[in-house]
Amino acid sequence: MKSEVNYKMMALSALIGVILWYIPVPEGLTENAWHLFGIFVFIIMGIIVKAAPMGTMAMLGIALCAFSMVLAPPDSKNPAADGITNALSGFGSSIIWLIGMAFFIARGFIKTGLGSRIAYYFVSKMGKTTLGLSYGLNFADLLLAPAVPSNTARAGGIIYPIMKSVAMSLGSDPAKPETHKKAGSFLTLSTYNANLITSTMFLTGTASNPMAQRFAAELGIKITWGSWAIGAIVPGLLCMLLMPWVLYKVSPPQMKSTGDAPQMAAQKLKEMGPVSRNEWIMVAVFFLLLVLWIFGDLLHIDATTAALLGLCILLLSQVLTWEDVKAEKGAWDTVVWFSSLVMMASYLSKLGFIPWLSGNIENYIKDFSWYLAFPIIILLYFYLHYMFASATAHVAAMYFAMLSVGVSVGVPPVMLALFLGYCGGIFGTLTHYGHGPAPILFGSGYVPINTWWKDGFILSVVYLLVFFIAGGAWWKVLGYW
Repeated sequence: MKSEVNYKMMALSALIGVILWYIPVPEGLTENAWHLFGIFVFIIMGIIVKAAPMGTMAMLGIALCAFSMVLAPPDSKNPAADGITNALSGFGSSIIWLIGMAFFIARGFIKTGLGSRIAYYFVSKMGKTTLGLSYGLNFADLLLAPAVPSNTARAGGIIYPIMKSVAMSLGSDPAKPETHKKAGSFLTLSTYNANLITSTMFLTGTASNPMAQRFAAELGIKITWGSWAIGAIVPGLLCMLLMPWVLYKVSPPQMKSTGDAPQMAAQKLKEMGPVSRNEWIMVAVFFLLLVLWIFGDLLHIDATTAALLGLCILLLSQVLTWEDVKAEKGAWDTVVWFSSLVMMASYLSKLGFIPWLSGNIENYIKDFSWYLAFPIIILLYFYLHYMFASATAHVAAMYFAMLSVGVSVGVPPVMLALFLGYCGGIFGTLTHYGHGPAPILFGSGYVPINTWWKDGFILSVVYLLVFFIAGGAWWKVLGYW
């Protein structure tokens, strides 16, 4: 039996990490920060070149952080204990467990048949083409985005189960790789990227947006819900229209036309008969979660608590069993590898590596004219997201520094503050770990890593061109520059 570990690729990745480890620590950095960067590069490289499954690389990253003591406070009385505690801290992230529970809730949609019922409805209304199906799902996300502030909850708990059911109805089975390109791969990438765009378009579209608003306010730049939405409406809608078409060209689904799928879907709905008890419970849980996710701040209930409540209802009503939960391997795998990446990205900031990097960028461009500094700031901020496993961590680490640099060289403050804020959604297209919904959609198994990264880079160029050109013209009309 062939080993899951590619030892040549593992050695290559380790070599890069070791070289970084033994390079003299740059001035302004602590030894621990630099060594953690070396471990992080090793793990990311190992994932990219498929040196081992992501779960294996994740556990290796946690182990290296613990054994090397890079996460142990220098004044700790028990550095070994502190090191392993900090290395395992990623498992305490509520977002990670929200991601895991989204997988379980998605299983409820499939097991009860409600997902198939909804899928058949979409097929019956918009199922003449696979492209039409993608626009239908994306429009649903657009309607939900202003009111559902967790894009992970929106994608994972609402859109993903429907998308997966649609893909399976069209013959794309996650367990059968030869069927992925029929529709599943295309619909997965389209659904994920639509979620990123809608996250960008509204201040309440994703959790990191209000953080950007607060940082801007500290520099005297006022951003309201309305000004954020008005500034994003033109480039955002253009991206929503272009994105499925671009994916349709670069990673086309094998099924272009679904033939008589609408008629077949309508017949299937008749054959399914009335909604069953378990489907009604699933519907009730769905709307309960929707209400709690929308009004969670008012009720002091966060998205993860709401998801846990929903899961418990499904378990107690026997819509799901504990065996169903244990069998959802994708959820447990995602919790492990995403926890590791979030932990390392978080400590890169806490130990000073990210602030050090931001400071060096500031020193480099502070003497530039704003016309040159503006695109440099945006491009650096955007593509440095390859290093982050969390949009919130990226915004927290770099938004204020980049905005401060731009304002100091004369970039129009409102335009720069908004553009950097909009990047907080769309830069998630770059990787399969770069935004909250990514592990859920990637975990479906429809899209291999190399395709995800390739198409993500292509879409990143499209998004940036749209925001620079169409967005720039629109912001001129609005008087932002």
